[in-house]
Amino acid sequence: MVKGVRLSSEEPLAEKLGVFLQNLRKQPDLLIERLDRKSTGMSRENWTFDVVSGGSDDVRESLILRRDPVGGMLETDRRAEYEVLVRLREAGFPIPKVFGVDLDGSQLGRPALVMEIAPGACEYFALTGSRPLETRMRLASDFLQLLVDLQAIDWQSAGLSETLEDPGPVPALFELERWKGELDRVALEPMPELELIRVWLQERARPARKIVLVHGDFKPGNALIHEDRFSAVLDWETAHRGDPLEDLGWITNPARASEHQIPGQWERGEILAEFRKRTEYDFDEDEVHWWNVFACWKLAIIVLTGLRSTVDGKFDRIHHNPTWLYRQMLKMVEFA
Repeated sequence: MVKGVRLSSEEPLAEKLGVFLQNLRKQPDLLIERLDRKSTGMSRENWTFDVVSGGSDDVRESLILRRDPVGGMLETDRRAEYEVLVRLREAGFPIPKVFGVDLDGSQLGRPALVMEIAPGACEYFALTGSRPLETRMRLASDFLQLLVDLQAIDWQSAGLSETLEDPGPVPALFELERWKGELDRVALEPMPELELIRVWLQERARPARKIVLVHGDFKPGNALIHEDRFSAVLDWETAHRGDPLEDLGWITNPARASEHQIPGQWERGEILAEFRKRTEYDFDEDEVHWWNVFACWKLAIIVLTGLRSTVDGKFDRIHHNPTWLYRQMLKMVEFA
């Protein structure tokens, strides 16, 4: 046991974390307390803990460890995520501060990030919850503005040219190929519905008019709300360079309307109109529809990744074949 680390029921991780932060901060008297795994997070283990700096007056700091699970719903590059977090925070985007990273898992057991705990809470259905309509409309508008602000960041000036792959002139095909590779890796059986949709997408992919930073899972549930305001955007493991319409297609996807839209007030038409107004970006309905279908196809593959991890005994959550998404996609492409 390492001197200066008060162990909890998770002794191996607590001790590793203590050594990691002692070395990082050059504080041999640093203590780790109240290490606790949270139930939130589908693609990472989230552990909250307190760091206590010894001395006559102890200083307590609450942090979070985000560590790769043995198996989960996503296989992503921790180095790229770390660079995105650091660079975007430097650019002024609301992202929690990263204090340390273990890229290869040699220190914390698996690849991991140690970050500050920003104020606020995740609320998947903040836009359709119990807040007054006026407050929810402001939140909806503010969330769209976060997307506009993200796309306005110059990824080259931010130093992300080498970190994030060049998707070429047709990011739609680049992403289609990327996620096909993931499907091939995790599929337990042939998936004719997904292959049918893939062919439909491939035949209709169009070039992007410009390349921007894409979050990849942009939703209220991946942000923190504090005092009825968005305080931070989280979960950047799927961030990449791509088409401005990709994240827009994600939030206007009919399969996720309950998360992103306010019935009768802030629906697909209002979101598209506001995006066009705020960005002055030219696009047509067919382009956005393509990204809507892609969003469902990608989400189905993410669910299948979780299913594969469950079957392999690497994931402690049960997932089922996402047939509801197959029906949604077939309806969207008029094959149903």
